[in-house]
Formats: sequence, structure tokens, C-alpha cells
Amino acid sequence: MNNDIKKATRQSFGEALKSLGDINNNVVVLDADLSGATKTSIFAKSHPDRFFNIGIAEQNMIGIAAGMASCGKIPFASSFAVFVTGRVYDQIRASVCYPNLNVKICGTHSGLTVGEDGATHQMLEDINLMRGLPNMRILSPSDDLQTKWAIEEAAKISGPIYIRLCRLATPIIYDENTKFEFGKGICFGEGTDATIFATGAMVSRALEAKEILYKEGIDVRVVDIHTIKPIDKELILKCAKETEKLISIEDHSIIGGLGSAISDVLIEEYPKKLTKIGMNEQFGKSGKAEEVLEYFELTAQKIIEEVKK
Repeated sequence: MNNDIKKATRQSFGEALKSLGDINNNVVVLDADLSGATKTSIFAKSHPDRFFNIGIAEQNMIGIAAGMASCGKIPFASSFAVFVTGRVYDQIRASVCYPNLNVKICGTHSGLTVGEDGATHQMLEDINLMRGLPNMRILSPSDDLQTKWAIEEAAKISGPIYIRLCRLATPIIYDENTKFEFGKGICFGEGTDATIFATGAMVSRALEAKEILYKEGIDVRVVDIHTIKPIDKELILKCAKETEKLISIEDHSIIGGLGSAISDVLIEEYPKKLTKIGMNEQFGKSGKAEEVLEYFELTAQKIIEEVKK
């Protein structure tokens, strides 16, 4: 992990869309008047004929995306996570998932990392909402390279996909030699003292905790769950059998998110306690992103405390 170089996954998303549009004429991008923030403006500059600013009408955007998908296009519909999942849930359910259409829903500015925008914009329930929908898949990339892979992979897979992205710049974790596979988590180390499952912006914090713990003689493994649905059951069970303690961390509610998805696997296959770090049935607060994360204890230090308990 390179802490000296940081990049927001929303920026990587915009760059990946532009590159994808260069090679695939069926890719179209829709935005709800937030293209400067979501970075779909990068695509718009290169492919103005395939970019559609629908305005502040997110429900219409999803309906239009569904119509385009039914005609063979590959639409990427983008807005802040709070708008593109919460405000349009009915449209996603009835117009995208029910007919199983090839729409890619991209939620930037997810979780507490929205920071100063405050509780109304800090979407902490989007994974929960999308997990419950038949035919929906969920990707939650953790860094620049993984985000670009996620966009390319989403275009190859037929059917609805939700891609969860972050406003906050996060460390570069992977290099060009890394091989990603849809539905398969990535394991850092084989430590038997604990497994830390993480997703999105929390992966770098889990890796930070791993480094500190190793210096103290505690060997843990970190698992990057970039695909939350379908989740990597095989790897979860392997970790449950091989490590003493299981912990999950997510910038999301502990209800219905990553921790819940892991718990579902454990309950059915290999009952074992999982400590879930996340938002405990509460709304966020306005403030600088790093300070808000610190306030709600979504930190490497919190992981370390839970490992040592």
C-alpha cells in the first residue's frame, strides 16, 4: 500500500468511463446534474454524443437508462449514492431489476466520507438496499486500479450492477500486476490471529492496522471484499476455519451491509462470531471526512482494539 499517493475512486471512475467509451460505442453515460462531482464530466468531454445530463430528475434517469439498455446500449447511470439508490429505489426495482436489464448504477460520495455534506447526504444504507434486490450485483472497489477494473468488468457482465464509490482520496493499494476476479475477495497475508474483512475506503485502514499489529507480534490477515454480491463464500469459510477471530469494517450501517453478508454465510455454513465495525443504527454528522470517521471510530485503531480484546 502506498500512503504517499492517494486518489478518490470517483476520479478513477470518470477516467475509466472515458477509456471504456473510447473502445465501446455502446457505452452511454447518464448523470443527474452532478457530473463535475461524480467525474462523469471526463466522459462527457470526450463523448458528448453519448453523455446525457438528465438534470435533477433521478427517477427519470433510471427509467431512461432502462430504456437504453432494452435497445442494446450499456448505460452507466451516476449520481451521489444517496440519490442514485435511495431516491430511485422503486425505479431500480421495477424498471431495472425486475426485467433484469443491463444498467450499471454508480453511486459516488457514499458513506461518511462525504464529510461536510452531512447526515442527509452520507448514504449508509445503500448496500442494504441493493443487496435485497433480485438480479442485482454489488461492487465496492478500494483504490484507483481496482475501480478501473470494476468499471471494465461491469461492462462485460450482463444485468444490473451497483458500483459504490468514494469522495475521499484513498491510498493506492494495488499495482498493474494485480489480477482481480469478480466475486473473489483478495487476501493479504495468512495470519491466524484474526481476519479483518473490509471493503471500499476501509481496506486501507485495515491494512494499516495489520502493519501495526504485526510489529506487536500479532499476525492478522486482511480480506478485501470488493464484490459484496455475490460474496466469496469459499474465502469467508476458509478464514473462519483458519483464524481465531473475525472482524468486519465498513463505511456503512452494520445492518444489511458487508458484515451482514458475511454473517449470512457463517450462519448457514460455519457458525462463528463476527465483530462488526460500522455505523450502529445511527445517522452521520457534518465535518471533515477524516474527523467524522474518527468520531465514529472507523479507524485502524478501532480495528486494533477489537483484535486485542
